[in-house]
This record gives sequence, C-alpha cells and structure tokens, in this order.
Amino acid sequence: MEEKKTCCFLGHRKIATADELREKLYEVIENLITYKYIDTFLFGSKSDFDKLCLAVVTELKDKYPHIQRVYVRAEFQHINDDYKAYLLQSYDDTYYPDQISGSGRAAYVERNQIMIDCSDICIVYYKDGYAPPRRKNSRRDLTDYQPKSGTRIAYEYAQRKKKHIIMINNC
Repeated sequence: MEEKKTCCFLGHRKIATADELREKLYEVIENLITYKYIDTFLFGSKSDFDKLCLAVVTELKDKYPHIQRVYVRAEFQHINDDYKAYLLQSYDDTYYPDQISGSGRAAYVERNQIMIDCSDICIVYYKDGYAPPRRKNSRRDLTDYQPKSGTRIAYEYAQRKKKHIIMINNC
C-alpha cells in the first residue's frame, strides 16, 4: 500500500467562475485521492477559494470517508471547547502551528509556508498580475500603498521548495 500524502490549498480571496472551478477541482482532487494517495487536506481561511475547496473535499468525503480535512489556524492559538466544536462541524481536525506565535501581521504568510512545507502537493488558484486592493497605512494617512498578494508569496515559496504544484486558474 502507498504511503499516505498531504495536499494544501492556496488561492485568492475572490474567485470569478465558481461553477467551472468547482468541476475542475472535483476532478483534480478525486484523482489525487485515488491515484496519488492523498488522504489529508490542509485548509487556511479567509478566501472564497478555501471555502470552495472545503465544499468539494467535504462532498468527496462521502465517497472516500478516510480523507481528513484539517484547518490550520493563523489566529487564536488557544481556543475554547465551544469554538473547537464549531470548527469540527466542518473539519476533522484543527491546529495552530506553534512556529507562528508572535508573528503578528505575518501570521498568514508563515501559516501558508508551514502548510506548504507539510504538503506533498499544493493546489493553487493564482492569477498572474493579480494585486490586492490598494490600502492606506492608517485612516489619517493621505497616501496609500500596494500590498503584496499573499497567494503570490505562497506560490513563489512553493516553487522555491520545489513542491508539486497544480495550477487551477484557467477556468
């Protein structure tokens, strides 16, 4: 029997064509389960892509009950039993990586890097040239700045780590 493997999902907060994307994800994820022996799926939060991937993996869990959905938290190092029970309605497990404690605003970037490090395969929804909306440093600041795309940072990190990346962006 093959060794069990892990897959993570990384993608933009907003997605354009959910129906086509859902069909493509279903096919790709089912193939990973049946042919690549992926049994653990790591999820972040905050994006429509994460929500769509969770819905697809949850649907596939009916057919493949051995697969695990794991929510990797970037917030709330310690959670109470009620919040954990709430999370476990959607996921099979959740954890907060100790390495990101004290990371502040970089917690999401560092959490994504940990998910990538723990994964054999990364499914990425990344549109080249995408940039998040411009932001102000503060409400009183008259200037704004262009923040970096967290998905781009994660994608480039996965490339540097020579991870198997499946791009899901041409739907």
